[in-house]
Amino acid sequence: MNPVSKGLLCGREIEYFHHPSEEAWGYAAPQEDTFAVIHPQKEDIGKKYPLFVVFHSAGHDIHSCIGCMPWIGNHDIYDAPPETFALVLDCWANKKTDWWWGGDSAFGAFPERNGTAPQPVERRCVDTILWVCGHFAVDTDRVYAVGNSMGGSGALGIGMRHGEIFAAVKANVPAGARHAAARCALAGERPEGFSIPDPPIVVDYSAQNDGWSRGHEVLYRGAQAHKYPLIGFFGPFGHANNNREIFRVNDLIHAFDITAVRKNEAYPVFTGASTDDPIPWPDNCESEASGQVNGFFRWNVEQDETRCFAVALRLLRQDEWDSRVRFPGESTADVSVRRLQCFRLAPGEEFTWEYGGQRGVGRADAEGVPTVERLCVTQTPTVLRLTR
Repeated sequence: MNPVSKGLLCGREIEYFHHPSEEAWGYAAPQEDTFAVIHPQKEDIGKKYPLFVVFHSAGHDIHSCIGCMPWIGNHDIYDAPPETFALVLDCWANKKTDWWWGGDSAFGAFPERNGTAPQPVERRCVDTILWVCGHFAVDTDRVYAVGNSMGGSGALGIGMRHGEIFAAVKANVPAGARHAAARCALAGERPEGFSIPDPPIVVDYSAQNDGWSRGHEVLYRGAQAHKYPLIGFFGPFGHANNNREIFRVNDLIHAFDITAVRKNEAYPVFTGASTDDPIPWPDNCESEASGQVNGFFRWNVEQDETRCFAVALRLLRQDEWDSRVRFPGESTADVSVRRLQCFRLAPGEEFTWEYGGQRGVGRADAEGVPTVERLCVTQTPTVLRLTR
């Protein structure tokens, strides 16, 4: 596939590609689609770069989405950092069948897309991402999905299902979090034999006074129940896409750097943290409070070998992020570990753990995920060590 046109965007090379649909994607009729690849600002031969996959909102197409990127304050989440590639996908051209959202989303227009079965738009996006990774100097362990509004729903709904591709997902006011919850079977009984890769780390920032955020409790509660990695921020900032406007309400939304997450590295999942603020959905959406879930946890993997795994756990310090919020000195949470590279446990396998002066024995769950309950994490790093 060759680009149909090239140009510059703020000094960065941009290439546009047109392509027909593949029969394997499952569209009812053939269609033409467009995507764009934006190069890093400075591209060195032999170096690999992260890839930001951008999902536009319902009010944009690929071209207007790209047009937002040079302007601070205009859908800021679209703006991929200068040291990354960006892949901008489009669903406007075939919007009658191809919107990112689907199923039981806030929009609710596509009930046939509910459930866990892959959809044509999902297959198209996945194949496009894989093609870009194979034809450009992309670090495939650092692929990230980002999106606003309907694009936030797409980033969640497609990204969370594909932990084999995405390291992390970041969604700004996603319009329809229940779409992702349905795609990942986070609510109710899971279909027999349902299995997906360990999911990307998700950062979600949404507003309780935004009607498009209805159903967010399904995402939050489902992530906790299934030990999925969710970092959430909320406050009454409406359907805002402007960093400055949102910062006035919640200045923590970018405190966690998704580009530090790698697909080839294990991560801890924190659930039931004592520092979690009560989520406003579904019964307290008139609240003027801002808050977070898992917003202060940080970690560093020190060892991931067949017999032993070690990760240093800590909390964010006040000198690391400028905020009006007073950061907690400690937080107690259950800690699970996913995406283990070498220290992989069989379902039900026993392990021993050490944390500071504490020791104990645990057993992996039905997915082989180990959990240690009620660990106290402070701003001083403490190593959690798991051993066979």
